[in-house]
Amino acid sequence: MPNINRRTLLAGAAATGAFAATASFAHPDRVLAEPDFSGKAILITGTSTGFGRLMAEDYARKGAKVFATMRNLPRPEADELEALAEAEDLDLTVIEIDVRDDAQVAAGVAEAERLAGGAIDILINNAGTSVGGPIEIQDMEATHLLFDTNVYGPHRMARAALPAMRAAKSGLIVNITSQLGRVIAPGFAQYSPTKFALEAMSEQMAYELVPHGIDVLIIQPGGYPTMIWKNANDNALALLERADARHTSGYEAMIAQLGQRTGGGSTDPMDVPNAIAEIIAMPAGTRPLRREVHPGLKPQIAINKVCAETQVAWLGESPFGPWIKAVHNV
Repeated sequence: MPNINRRTLLAGAAATGAFAATASFAHPDRVLAEPDFSGKAILITGTSTGFGRLMAEDYARKGAKVFATMRNLPRPEADELEALAEAEDLDLTVIEIDVRDDAQVAAGVAEAERLAGGAIDILINNAGTSVGGPIEIQDMEATHLLFDTNVYGPHRMARAALPAMRAAKSGLIVNITSQLGRVIAPGFAQYSPTKFALEAMSEQMAYELVPHGIDVLIIQPGGYPTMIWKNANDNALALLERADARHTSGYEAMIAQLGQRTGGGSTDPMDVPNAIAEIIAMPAGTRPLRREVHPGLKPQIAINKVCAETQVAWLGESPFGPWIKAVHNV
């Protein structure tokens, strides 16, 4: 298989460049130029608010050709982004994509590729949603909503973008999961199950895409004050309106909290765009598989470490070994 061990081959030659590109993030006391994304085509899902909106603005200001996607156009958030792009002369295009809609995904990615003149360089699967409450009260409507958005959505987007990426022998897919994709907090409904699934799908893709020169990055944020909390509250209240008492009767205290959750405190949501920008700036083939992002506790770090060690120990000397070692940079 061509280029099967590209990470190992690149690691030595690129180590100095990778350090220089990322030192300004890892060492805030050092003043280095911000990354220049000129010439990079970046497609981001879920850009109406939160991390996605911040990424769209920041990466366009860094010179990227940004495709900011969101659902339910027209909407004020799209108008705001387009006005911003015009005022600041940014190369930013709003495209309608509901990640749950096969036709919109196919058409939206095709339009981005047309405007980019070829493959998307970086696909950032940021769109996501949440509900709340114990698993028993989650009906199929709530369950389908979360899996269709948080798992099948990134899968649809990757399938749409990968043929052109493979033809170009380059690319980066960034999937936004959560620390709750590695550790469990009761009462978060199907959110953790979907993020666990996205973690597994992302890692499998990372191995399979080594021969094609495409990196996969998993970003694991902790709690940040974004609109996901309001959306989760709204979804939970809608769920409770149609819930059956035979399911809700055992969880009174937990249910009493639904619709009132907030999170993130005074943390800065720009941590996530900054972390992704740091890794985009690293040479292809040297990027990490996972990055934990939060100024506070990151309980998933130990799990990430042992899982990487387990994968290498289990399959490192198998026929898949070069892929496994390349992804884990060993």
